[in-house]
Amino acid sequence: MNLNKAFLIGRLTADPQTKSLPSGQQVCNFSIATDRFFTDKSGQKQQQTDFHNIVLFGRLAEIASEYLTKGSLVFIEGRIRTRNWQDASGNKKYRTEIVAERIQLGPKAAGKVTPPVEGVAEEIPIVEENEVDIKDIPF
Repeated sequence: MNLNKAFLIGRLTADPQTKSLPSGQQVCNFSIATDRFFTDKSGQKQQQTDFHNIVLFGRLAEIASEYLTKGSLVFIEGRIRTRNWQDASGNKKYRTEIVAERIQLGPKAAGKVTPPVEGVAEEIPIVEENEVDIKDIPF
């Protein structure tokens, strides 16, 4: 059995780019940034940011292009794919991307604001690796 699954929560680094394939199907591309917070050997809190290329097709592409903008928080569920091609100079190029199978939109961004719902947090909390002790989990 094989498994190729990725789960990411991050913010868009730029507005989504949408185009139509020759078949007429919509395809949407954007990049998200994910942050990792940790404490280094000297006890200083550090932040590491990774960037991920996201590709959506069909109805997901339409939804993303309509509702997502630079800075939007989004949850992506998909599969990892690496494409390769030769550029005009004959050099082999590679691009690793997440082909989204599901997305969940985060809180609405400025310009598309709705009144906040009482009791619902605006941000997804950051939980550091060392914050949870396995002994504290009741099962």
